[in-house]
Amino acid sequence: MSNIIEKINQEQLKKEVAAFNVGDTVKVHTRVVEGDKERIQIFAGIVIARKGHGINEAFTVRKISYGEGVERVFPLHSPKVAKVEVTKSGRVRRARLHYLRQRQGKDAMSVKDQVQSES
Repeated sequence: MSNIIEKINQEQLKKEVAAFNVGDTVKVHTRVVEGDKERIQIFAGIVIARKGHGINEAFTVRKISYGEGVERVFPLHSPKVAKVEVTKSGRVRRARLHYLRQRQGKDAMSVKDQVQSES
């Protein structure tokens, strides 16, 4: 029985998933259905958490909109998520960045930049 469930889960997984981590600034392209039309809406912010694995994997993105903090949780393998585009890589020492919730202004959206090593 578990083999059947595992096979179904493998079929539902996306083939190309962007490589991103907690602390990265991303643009999440989501499919929005309005009536009979479908369009792409972009939600840009910092990844503050990732959880789960396999088909149940999800990530939380936080942004500041008109002075108010907004967080959304996106299932990674959902058909509603068209793509995840990494705009800036961040270097953090935590798995969850919930401490950003207490910050004000520019500090609320800032993490250290990832230094690219030259090889």
